[in-house]
Amino acid sequence: MQMDPSQLAALSTVLRLGSFDAAARALSVTPSAISQRIKALEERIGTTLVHRGTPCSGTAAGRRIAKHAEDIGLLEAQLARELALEGGTDPVRLRVAVNADSLASWFIDAMAAVEGVLFDLVVDDQDHSADWLRRGEVSAAVTASTRPVTGFEAYPLGALEYVATASPAFMARWFAAGVTAETAARAPCLIFNAKDNLQQLWLERNVAAGLSPPAHFLPSTQAFIDAAAAGLGWGMNPLEMVRRDMQDGRLVPLIADTTLPVPLTWQVARVMAPALADLTRAVQTSARQHLAAT
Repeated sequence: MQMDPSQLAALSTVLRLGSFDAAARALSVTPSAISQRIKALEERIGTTLVHRGTPCSGTAAGRRIAKHAEDIGLLEAQLARELALEGGTDPVRLRVAVNADSLASWFIDAMAAVEGVLFDLVVDDQDHSADWLRRGEVSAAVTASTRPVTGFEAYPLGALEYVATASPAFMARWFAAGVTAETAARAPCLIFNAKDNLQQLWLERNVAAGLSPPAHFLPSTQAFIDAAAAGLGWGMNPLEMVRRDMQDGRLVPLIADTTLPVPLTWQVARVMAPALADLTRAVQTSARQHLAAT
């Protein structure tokens, strides 16, 4: 099935910007033209592609087709570069799933090393980012799964090391008698979101299984560090990001030498791998500089 490029562009832009008016301004057409293109594409596909609202959002089919349009742009850009064609210098868009801690600690360096790409990042837990690949909503992802998703190439990156940290005052208040099953069950911890199981995993490996301490939910990597330093609770922080805080005594480990390595893998759609080769190399380079060898 061939789809009209102008209709694909309208759909992709509406879903990216969240409104027909914003898409019209971006594509230098009228909102009516955007509406007509979306309607024509929906009639051709035979299903609704856009949930009209504030902001507009895509249906499952709409999101798949919008990503397809972006993939076409990437493949066309690759062909233009290979053939040295004029007009092949416009930036292309790429949707990638990445976990918040990688984004905060090492992934930005990889993004900055690649020219001509406008990134649309989906931030999700590393244990769940592969789900975005399976649904066909991203072209690449940083995942905790070493097994390639069907249709994707997998590149091991190394391990993001986590350390359980808290402020010295927090340790004196809650763990004066040591980190035991009894004290760990009472001391407040920090949890990123409902998908975050790092604190539970660390407790199971180093203290005891089945503990359920009181918890604060803080969906921000920097807030996680700041909350631990402020004595709000203890949490698992990337070692690289808190190394200086630990050297300065702002944070201390709950138990020495109990880092928790989380192996990461870069997965890229097989059909898109040649077009994303520069990004894959940049991701691997940044990972070698920041992640622990596995």
